[in-house]
Amino acid sequence: MTTDRLTLSQVALLIAYTVGMAGGQILFKLAAVHLNGIGVTAQLLALTRNLYFVSALVLYGALALLWVWILTFTPLSRAYPFVALAFALTPALAALMFGEPVSFRLTIGIGLILCGLFLVIG
Repeated sequence: MTTDRLTLSQVALLIAYTVGMAGGQILFKLAAVHLNGIGVTAQLLALTRNLYFVSALVLYGALALLWVWILTFTPLSRAYPFVALAFALTPALAALMFGEPVSFRLTIGIGLILCGLFLVIG
């Protein structure tokens, strides 16, 4: 484990992890869309048969394993800032896929997250 600059393969794995996290959030949103208009008890039962929800759980389980493996050769202090990238990617995907609004403040916040990530990577 090194505290020097991240290698290209480390950055690629961390970006893949981030994309997976954002993808999981999109799957959760798709699951939620299919639960609209039913009661809480019915929602809980429906989740057990909801392919989007089950897929998100499987994806998150796989991502947990990937994260632990990444941490065997990447310092947590260098890897964890990439998690913030999911905070930038998820709203962008939500805007594209669900037409969710992207405010000026959100855009500025995403820009600041990206600036911070570049500072950590560099």
